[in-house]
Amino acid sequence: MLENYRSPWMDADLEAFADAVRRFCKDVIEPNEMKWREQHHVDREAWLKAGELGLILPDLPEQYGGAGGSAAHAAVVIREMGYAGNSSFGYGINYLVGHYLSNYGTEAQKQRWLPGMASGEIITSIAMTEPGTGSDLQGVRTTARKRPDGKYVINGSKTFITNGQLSDMVVVVAKTGEESGAKGISLVIVETSNPGFRRGKCLDKVGQDAGDTSEMFFDHCVVEADALLGGVEGQGFFQLMGQLPYERAMIAVGAAAQMERALALTVEYVKERRAFGKTLLDFQNTRFVLADVKATVTASRAFADHIIQQWVDGKLDSSLASMGKFWLTERQGEVIDKCVQFFGGYGYMLEYPIARMYADARVQRIYGGANEIQRELVARSL
Repeated sequence: MLENYRSPWMDADLEAFADAVRRFCKDVIEPNEMKWREQHHVDREAWLKAGELGLILPDLPEQYGGAGGSAAHAAVVIREMGYAGNSSFGYGINYLVGHYLSNYGTEAQKQRWLPGMASGEIITSIAMTEPGTGSDLQGVRTTARKRPDGKYVINGSKTFITNGQLSDMVVVVAKTGEESGAKGISLVIVETSNPGFRRGKCLDKVGQDAGDTSEMFFDHCVVEADALLGGVEGQGFFQLMGQLPYERAMIAVGAAAQMERALALTVEYVKERRAFGKTLLDFQNTRFVLADVKATVTASRAFADHIIQQWVDGKLDSSLASMGKFWLTERQGEVIDKCVQFFGGYGYMLEYPIARMYADARVQRIYGGANEIQRELVARSL
């Protein structure tokens, strides 16, 4: 992390928690990263270890299996995972699904799912994106039609779904009504053991190879009436809009942390690498470029801290989250690109963390709502 910089929202308790997350990253994620990349998924043992340490749902009440912390504890996990360069362990999806359930679910739904999600025994997905919709959530074609017996029949397909190969439960964005646009959209809970559910292939991506991003298919998939999140039809778009700012804040905070890691790796490298009889850091160009990078990283950290503070205070709004998402992910791409250059050919070799960070960063500007959409959302607040 940046030297002599302490986030204003941190305290002694959070520092101790950060140490625990850091140890998890060092002991569990780092030694297994290349293995996970090769097999295209994270081992379930990592989920169970994270659950044991209270890393998955740190800010949910203990009665639902959470760690009883605050949004600051969630921010610590996001930041430490980002600094470790993690792009494989999709704990963030369990976090987001956990908050969909805690904010909108019935008491029975909370009791059924949250404890297992917090412990890492239940892995979840959110099935929003479809082959023809992208960021246009109002254009979903997947349907969940209610039968006379009260059960729902789901038909449709989804793509780019994180945790798609491992998930035990998926929250599906579907049309339960005939209305166009946002009206008629609902969120439906589907167990992946359901006979009408089918996983597609694990998708081969440019980066984030250890993440099991997948297609999903729903072929006359029948679920009980109580699978409807919250029990009321047509609330899905409202529920999505209520939680998407937190997903975007998570992406933004992680981007700022990854910039810090890229700078640290690069400074360490240029102090050791020699060319023409001196270290790379002895060259004025190196010092000037890295001075610019450090200024960008410091400003990004301050912006991320502001987002976190608003989150902790219960004041995070959609506009701030969208600004953070597009601005910080774009700075992330710029910073890592500049850092890769100092590594020369080694910066293009995947055995070096900086190369993996370079490949992993590109999608940050796409998922969670493309950055162009984020700019439109911010523009509406002007």
